[in-house]
Amino acid sequence: VKVELLAAGTRPAGWIDEGFREFQKRLPRESELILRQWPTARRRKQDSIVRLQKEEEDNLLKLLHPDAFIVALDRRGKIWSTQELALKVKGWLQSHSRVQIMIGGPDGLSSHCLSRANLIWSLSELTFPHYLVRVLVAEQIYRAWSHLNNHPYHK
Repeated sequence: VKVELLAAGTRPAGWIDEGFREFQKRLPRESELILRQWPTARRRKQDSIVRLQKEEEDNLLKLLHPDAFIVALDRRGKIWSTQELALKVKGWLQSHSRVQIMIGGPDGLSSHCLSRANLIWSLSELTFPHYLVRVLVAEQIYRAWSHLNNHPYHK
């Protein structure tokens, strides 16, 4: 099963890449975690959020696989406990060969991207930097896998 994080932005700080890779390598080979990224839209003072989201949307939609289960991250999505997320992940992995998780840029995902998702997930009511979300999602996927496999990490 492939779990792909589709994330705007190609120049995160080194510690972000390191954190993501740490959780990526902890997962077993049959639960491959892949990061696919594209540049964020260039931001100028006069730009509208809608224009920026549209530019990033065009790049993101090219990465969506037709057979994938699509999860969008958005502040208006559902917040789950660790146990609830583990059950969601179990269902995704049992029913689909590919899961794609969309992470927007600094202005979030466009309404069209959100409409393409099978599910909308919110990590928290807090706002996080979009680069940090990569590490948080990778850690939560690993934590869910640990919970499902009775690994002590999840406790």
